[in-house]
Amino acid sequence: MQTPLDPVDLAKLSLKDAVLDVVEFRGETTIVVDPQRIVEVCQFFRDTEGLEYIFLSDITAVDYFPKEPRFALCYHLYSMLYTRRLRIKVYLPSDDPRLPSVTSVWPSADWEEREAYDMMGIHFEGHPSLRRILMPADWEGHPQRKDYPLGYEQVQFSFNFDDIDRLKPYAKD
Repeated sequence: MQTPLDPVDLAKLSLKDAVLDVVEFRGETTIVVDPQRIVEVCQFFRDTEGLEYIFLSDITAVDYFPKEPRFALCYHLYSMLYTRRLRIKVYLPSDDPRLPSVTSVWPSADWEEREAYDMMGIHFEGHPSLRRILMPADWEGHPQRKDYPLGYEQVQFSFNFDDIDRLKPYAKD
C-alpha cells in the first residue's frame, strides 16, 4: 500500500488555479474550488494514486442569504483506503446558481444533486434526471432557501383550545 499524499499540497500543484482557498478548522480540511471545474477536481481526488477519495458520502447545500455569493455546495469525500475525510466546497451566486453535475464521477451524486435542486434551486448541468425528489412536481419555490416564506399554524393548548378549534377545517356532515 502506498503512503497517503497530502491532498492540499497535491491539489495546489496539480489543479493550480482551480483551488481558490484552503480552510483548516478543528482538524477538518476544506478546499474551496472554482465551480466550473468541479468535475475535474472530483476526478482528481478520486483517481489520483495516494489520495483515492472513492466514496462521496454527502453533498450539502448552504444558503448564506443575504450575502453574496449566496449559495455553497459542500462535497464530503472519504478515502476508504487511508481512512480520511475531505470537504470540497464551491460558492455560487444568487442570480444563477448552476454548476456541472458530478454524477459521471460518482453515480450516487444523482439523488443528492436532485435534493439540492429541489430544496435550494441549484441547477446541475449534465444531470441525467434533474427533477424534484422531495416536493411535488408542481411545487412553487425552494423550501430551504432562507427567503422562502414560512408556513404558520398556531399550536393548540388548553388555554386557546376553543379559538384554534373554531379555525380548523373539519369535514362537513
